Order: sequence, then structure tokens, then C-alpha cells
Amino acid sequence: METLTLVLLLAAVVAIAITVVTISHLREKARIQRIRRIATLEENYKLADRLLTELPGQYLTSDLKLVLIKQMEHSCNGLATLNTALPIDKRRDALGQLKQQIRDGTDKTVPVRIESPQKATAVKDLLQSLFALLETMHKAGRLDAATARKNLKYVLFLVHKTHTDLHVFQARDYVRQNEIRKAIHAYHLASTEMGKSADNPVAMKAVKSFRTRIKELEALTGTETDSANLDAHRKHDKEWDTLLEDDSWKKKANYDD
Repeated sequence: METLTLVLLLAAVVAIAITVVTISHLREKARIQRIRRIATLEENYKLADRLLTELPGQYLTSDLKLVLIKQMEHSCNGLATLNTALPIDKRRDALGQLKQQIRDGTDKTVPVRIESPQKATAVKDLLQSLFALLETMHKAGRLDAATARKNLKYVLFLVHKTHTDLHVFQARDYVRQNEIRKAIHAYHLASTEMGKSADNPVAMKAVKSFRTRIKELEALTGTETDSANLDAHRKHDKEWDTLLEDDSWKKKANYDD
């Protein structure tokens, strides 16, 4: 009897020890999962915020801004359930105000010029992150197929436009230095880059404009560029710089064709 009791006591001790270890392991696993979940949500929030603030202002449509805010709100909601020390309410209030400003058209937009390979690369990296984010939101069911498809096509257009902006900047510089042949080559590169977005009306308008400039420059090959010609090119350049400021084409364009 004493032996049986001893065995039962030992079994009970072992069972209790196993239970304690299991519970401790599960708690540690839950703690690690919670930390990872918080880190992921915070990372997603910061990424959306970075895209919203660092992408060239002329690139971001109202739709894209609202999509990014939607992602930030999703992160805030997830973080709120995890009882973190992060300023969730403050973030929500700021997002609510920004959302209303975007809908009213009163939010601030800061245009950014793409005038160096480094800047073009930085913007391209941001656009790639935006593209990946849109895909993730669509797969998670937070973005319907039509909205995702429209915005993904627009982001691809922006990637092409980023490279085009750099070629245009280089072409302008060549014109100022009276290096006409180099300017023509740069405009050819710009035209080729924009041609990759053949289904976008702005891209086709730009290609037509570049071809016109190429013909004008070819007529100047071997001659000095006078002030009248420079003024004409500055006018074309201004049109290119403000190409995305008019939202009318964005509302009319059918991205689903």
C-alpha cells in the first residue's frame, strides 16, 4: 500500500511538473506571438505612413491616399486589441482628420522632382513597396479586385513615369548645354519608358509630346539653340511637370480594359 501511494504521489508530481512546463511554454509562445503580432502591425502602420508622406505628392491620387489610410486604420484596430502602450487613439484621430481633408480636397500635396538617379531609385523602391502592399491587402480581403487592379496598374505607370522624369531632366540639362544629340537620345529613352504604359492616356499624351520635341531638336542639330527655342522647350517641360496635377484623366481612364 505504501509503495502504491508513493508511486501515485510520484506520478502526481510528474503530471503537475509536466502541466506547469506546458502552461509556461504556452504562455511564452503566446507572449512571443503577441510581440511578433505587435511588431508586424506597427511595421505595416509605419510603411503605409512612409508611403503617404515620402512618395511624390503628385503621384498620390485621393484613392491611393484613402487606401493607405485604410491600411493604417487596420493596423490601429489590431494594435488596440493587443493593449499596447502605443498612442492608438491619437493615431485614429489624426487619420480621421486626414481622411476628411482628402475627401474635401484640402490635404497638403508636396510635388517632388525626379532629377537624379538616386532619387529615381528611392522613389522606385517606395513604389515597389506600395505595389506589394496593395497585393497583400487584396489577398487579405481588405481591397476588392476592381480597386486593387486599378491601383496596381496606376502604380506600374508611376514606376515608368519615375524613370521618364529622370530622362526628361537629363534631356533638359543637355538642351541648356546645347548638346542636342544627347538631348534627343534622352527624349527617346523617355518616350520608350512611357510607351510601356500604352493603356494609360497620360502616357500616350506624353509619348506624343516627346516625339514632337525630338523632331524639333532634330531640326536644331548642328545649330545653336536660341532663346525662342529654349522658351518653347520650357513650355513643354512645364506641361510635363504638371501632367499629374489634373485629376480629370484619372476619373475617365478605364483601367480594366
